[in-house]
Amino acid sequence: MKAPFSGVFRSLRGFNYRLWAGGAFVSNVGAWVQRTAQDWLVFTELTDHDASAIGLVMALQFAPQFLLLPWTGSAADRFNQRKLLIATQATMGGLSLALGILTVAGIVQLWHVYVFAFLFGSAAAFDAPVRQTFVAELVGDEDLHNAVALNSTSFNAARMIGPGVSGVLIAAIGAGWAFLLNGFSFVAVLVSLAFLRVAELCPNARAPHAKGSFIEGLRFAWGRPDLKAILVMLFLIGTFGLNFPIFISTMAVGVFHADARSYGLLSSIMAIGTVAGALLSAGRAEARFGLLVTGAGLFGLGCTFAALAPSYWVFAIALVVIGVAALTFTNTTNSLMQLSTEPAMRGRVMALRIGIALGGTPIGAPIIGWTADNFGPRWALGVGAASGFAAALLGIYAVMRGLGGPGSSRKPAGGPQLHL
Repeated sequence: MKAPFSGVFRSLRGFNYRLWAGGAFVSNVGAWVQRTAQDWLVFTELTDHDASAIGLVMALQFAPQFLLLPWTGSAADRFNQRKLLIATQATMGGLSLALGILTVAGIVQLWHVYVFAFLFGSAAAFDAPVRQTFVAELVGDEDLHNAVALNSTSFNAARMIGPGVSGVLIAAIGAGWAFLLNGFSFVAVLVSLAFLRVAELCPNARAPHAKGSFIEGLRFAWGRPDLKAILVMLFLIGTFGLNFPIFISTMAVGVFHADARSYGLLSSIMAIGTVAGALLSAGRAEARFGLLVTGAGLFGLGCTFAALAPSYWVFAIALVVIGVAALTFTNTTNSLMQLSTEPAMRGRVMALRIGIALGGTPIGAPIIGWTADNFGPRWALGVGAASGFAAALLGIYAVMRGLGGPGSSRKPAGGPQLHL
């Protein structure tokens, strides 16, 4: 008989991870409530269905992930990760409350959303690498791949709830209350961080303060052919493929003429796929490079299916496929890059990963938004499909070159191996 929390949910054996996961889930629901409300506010209330405006909001929100790279990864490697998380989470909660107050008061303008998107993105730029590497402190390297996948499961399970809740809130009392709800949801993760059993954490080695630490991390990653291949694949899909707010809003409103509830439902339906992809990742014993090729190719097929969808429900089914593919791809990049990197370097490498994945959004989102405005939402999805196929071809080339196979990477001594 298997012990409780074995297999897919094995990371939940530890008190600290259970506490963290509970707080993070509540906060994740709030995050999806705000994301949906923000896109709806910009697309239908502050503009006349302007997809380029959503693209600009995304660009401003994700640009700091790239602009602040010299500091975000170094902070994650140098400072106490639990205390840094408390600071970043509290900042993001305060920003959500402030935007909510402006919106409820009826004085919010488009430029307000632009400013808050950039400020929120700046806080998130410091939060993301430390939040991802902090998982190793909660569970250790042995269960790191499983914990990464369960974090994604939580994030995307919240995606099944948050957009639907947001749609109901928008229709009933307005988008501003969605922002306020998200602001208060940060209390849950702050409480979980405050009550962690610090003595049971597995602290990562801290990097000493030194000039050029970011350059050191950049040279480390770029000197590894396997990591370089992963980063280029991630750039392609992250820049031109992971633009779901634009894809879903333009298809829902412009093609299928959906209302707020139906729009929110599409994001929740997509979460079925992302949760499935995350659970599949959690059940795997290890991350394999070949999964990147599979995930990228399936992503391209899903976007193609969505672009050709003749009806709302066919489009919804395509979103499930895209969700499975996206999570398979992104979770695998996360696990491979962390497990093949020395602990003292992980913050910088993960900041680089996040910067590449999200920092390309200021380039890709406006292009996707412009494409949707001028050629139609289906052509925008076609660009997303092309990014998936291009990444898959690059992955196939890397596999043919032997990257990702046993012994092909310059791994830390005694570290985990990357497999095809």
